[in-house]
Amino acid sequence: MIDITIENFQAELIEASMQQPVLLDIWAPWCGPCKSLSPVLEKLETDYEGRFLLAKLNSDEQPEIAGQLSQAFGVRSIPFCVMFSQGQPVDGFVGALPEAQIREFLAKHVPTEHELVAEAEVEEAEQLMAEGGDVQDVLAKLQEAVAIDPANDTARLDYLKLLLSLAGDEPARIAQARHAFEPAAAKVLSDTRFSAVEHWLKAAEAMAQARPRAELDAAIAANKRDFDARFERAQQLLVAGEPTAAMDELLEILMRDKAWNQDLARKTYVAILELMTKPAPKAAAEAATKGTLEIAGKAAVTSSDPVLDQYRRKLSMVLF
Repeated sequence: MIDITIENFQAELIEASMQQPVLLDIWAPWCGPCKSLSPVLEKLETDYEGRFLLAKLNSDEQPEIAGQLSQAFGVRSIPFCVMFSQGQPVDGFVGALPEAQIREFLAKHVPTEHELVAEAEVEEAEQLMAEGGDVQDVLAKLQEAVAIDPANDTARLDYLKLLLSLAGDEPARIAQARHAFEPAAAKVLSDTRFSAVEHWLKAAEAMAQARPRAELDAAIAANKRDFDARFERAQQLLVAGEPTAAMDELLEILMRDKAWNQDLARKTYVAILELMTKPAPKAAAEAATKGTLEIAGKAAVTSSDPVLDQYRRKLSMVLF
């Protein structure tokens, strides 16, 4: 537990919440309910064994911070607790709630032990990959993370991408990827990352009936509008690890028929762009300036990729 002041607000609350959830208890010495809530919160911090941090703010001594948070949430009484995550206030509650209700509140924001273990496995896998470690070790760590926490989308996506990058046209690997994908299949409608992986997976599965490259080349040479052959070749190029060449083939279809096969060429092109896009870094919290407390985080800005920019422009020029 730590006492928050205007001097340490940035480091101990905003920046600390980038690493783990921080529950800020806004209280005052004269507040009776505050005195009954405080030991409950301290007990919960101990029970949760570091899965969230408890911070306290004396509203009499720090009226500026307390006032702005109260105004942001439309709250005028204390005790008032605010949950900070990723540098921003995300939720709160008012009053000396019973322990059971506070646990229900914490359950919405504090990771379980399984989730923390899975996240650690993902971080270790990413570090191992960055250091050029053994790919099979990376795969094993990601597989373990998915098994521990099936709801961890980052772990599942990383696992699927690595599986597919290793699979080529190997049926066993492709079947393994399909098995890992199925629990998240419903997310393709709302999450472009899973939709993109599904296109890659379907391309890999199509390799079992794929025509030889020479046969496809001959078919296209004989008929530039043989879109089935062009699409098949694009899928082969994607599976072979040549995404830009695959997009070039898809552009040949789009230049001749923008809506071919219910937009399949366009959707696959967009999926490849998504697969090539590096994940954005975690949002950095914005510091307080000019005496005004900024409680909103600054959006992370990803560096531009000239290849992706080029292929986005190409698609835009063809479609519009």
